[in-house]
Amino acid sequence: MNVPASPTLALAHGAAMPQLGLGTWPMPSAEAERAVAIAADAGYRLFDTAYAYGNEEGVGRGLRASGVPREELFVTTKVNGEWHGRRAVQDAWEMAARKLAVDYIDLVLIHWPMPWQDRYVDAFRGLGRLLEQGRVRAIGGSNFKPAHLERVLAEAGVTPDVNQIQLSPYTQRREVRAYHEQHGVVTQSWSPIALGRELLAEPVIADIAGHHGRTPAQVVLRWHVQLGLAAVPKSSNPKRIAENIALFDWALEPTEVAAISGLERGESHADDSDSIGH
Repeated sequence: MNVPASPTLALAHGAAMPQLGLGTWPMPSAEAERAVAIAADAGYRLFDTAYAYGNEEGVGRGLRASGVPREELFVTTKVNGEWHGRRAVQDAWEMAARKLAVDYIDLVLIHWPMPWQDRYVDAFRGLGRLLEQGRVRAIGGSNFKPAHLERVLAEAGVTPDVNQIQLSPYTQRREVRAYHEQHGVVTQSWSPIALGRELLAEPVIADIAGHHGRTPAQVVLRWHVQLGLAAVPKSSNPKRIAENIALFDWALEPTEVAAISGLERGESHADDSDSIGH
């Protein structure tokens, strides 16, 4: 399937990040290797992994098997809580780079703030050092709230390029998104179609999909795109991988975007990163 490439979003430190990528949780390494190679052939250039996923080696093998030049790829990984610290983040980078078999990593995120440790600001200081050294092209958080980001900006003196948060039509995170926009942070959605089956069965989604001759998942992902969000849907199914990136030669009508936004269930349906994380 020939589809237009994903557009890119400009990040604060100068990198350009594809708006749509492949999420790889909870794929084991062998499955991730196959999915990454399939996705690269389908036109994906952003690939999202994490230490906690246990599949960085498989993602790296998939990237090499794809034959796509390294400079055309955008690789994201995430640091676990045990590496919250200036030096510790650099140790985590070295471990991830070895598993991925890369010389630099495009985007490194702190996976959860884990405020009860009170070390995420130091972790961002370590990310800032990696940025200065050219070992990463962009830095950010995952599951950070505005209060967490406020401390990072004030105390670490670095601006996150990206904050990857749980975001779908059910959980739209408007307050967090407004904070990101105010401070030049790109919002990236994880679990962009929620748990999938319930959201995709919503009558409003089904009706819009029928109107456009698209799948319900494509409709939801196009909603993310038109809100200016980045997204990393997970799939290892070749058909769905191809469908999920076929978003850039059609558009939802403004009334359809509004109708999908009417599915909001509120912030209480998002995981609370003040009390959970790893």
